Amino acid sequence: MLPRERVLMALAHEQPDVTPWQLDLTADAHAKMVAHYGDPDFLAKVGNHLAGIEDGFFEEVRPGFWRDGFGITWNRTIDRDIGNVEEILLKEPTLAGYTFPEPDLARNAQQYDQLVAENPERFRHAGVGFSMFERAWTLRGMESLLADMVLHPSFVEELMDQILAYNLKVIDHLLAWDVDCVRFGDDWGQQRGLIMGPKHWRRFIKPRVAVMYERVKLAGKYVMQHSCGDVDDLFPDLIDMGLDIFNTFQPEVMDVQWVKKEYGQHLTFYGGISTQQVLPRVGPDELRQVMRQMMETIGRDGGYIVAPTHAIPRDVSAENIAAFIEVVHSQ
Repeated sequence: MLPRERVLMALAHEQPDVTPWQLDLTADAHAKMVAHYGDPDFLAKVGNHLAGIEDGFFEEVRPGFWRDGFGITWNRTIDRDIGNVEEILLKEPTLAGYTFPEPDLARNAQQYDQLVAENPERFRHAGVGFSMFERAWTLRGMESLLADMVLHPSFVEELMDQILAYNLKVIDHLLAWDVDCVRFGDDWGQQRGLIMGPKHWRRFIKPRVAVMYERVKLAGKYVMQHSCGDVDDLFPDLIDMGLDIFNTFQPEVMDVQWVKKEYGQHLTFYGGISTQQVLPRVGPDELRQVMRQMMETIGRDGGYIVAPTHAIPRDVSAENIAAFIEVVHSQ
């Protein structure tokens, strides 16, 4: 079977010939594996089943500091992949003085063309990272935004409406391309529960995310949601909203076996191999055992894409990354 066929079969909750897989690496982990294999093109040989891109771009404004399209500068001197917000742009609970950008649709179009042309056999997704809550807090600051939900709710509504308007321009544009799925990235969870709590999630985030999901579903595409953390309380809401694929599926914050039993008829889970408690902490033999057990249980009857719960970080050994590749190839 082709990789795309396996993913589509898993999404139909049917058993493919093998469990589809995906391996994503941070810049440091990628460099480690290039040295390990002596092959700068090793990742192309892993056989990943998904291929995707997100709206947005970064430009380096000085060494190690990158500015995104919203004017936010990210310090990447330690974390080369994402970084830390250098300065909050919305210092007060008002949008006065700040102009929302227009998405660079011409640049996006070039990327979509490339995605489709280069990945005919893989499950293709495009979408919006920092798609609601994360975009809001990167502009306003995490603590201030959470306080605003209580003290200045009308400002939060206005801010998130502007983010939604931007996102819908991106979504409406990308739906013209031959992609299988639209992916939304927005971290809502922490190690225990939701960052903003369920009441504020349902007031400020859910209605706007529901609008985006509906736009995608009406176009006949699948919807994927990425959120780190303990968010399993939201699965009934997300299923009602039309979600198809949930990532990151973290076993250290949720009972993945129970979640699969409870919601597996509705959702395909993508992830499950912990980057907190397994990949950096166990040896290759134990990792192989964990992966095989996950594929045999969570992957039974489809509905699973085996993957690390996030792009593999620098603290994971080359031997464990190689073991991951070995296990998926040996199915």
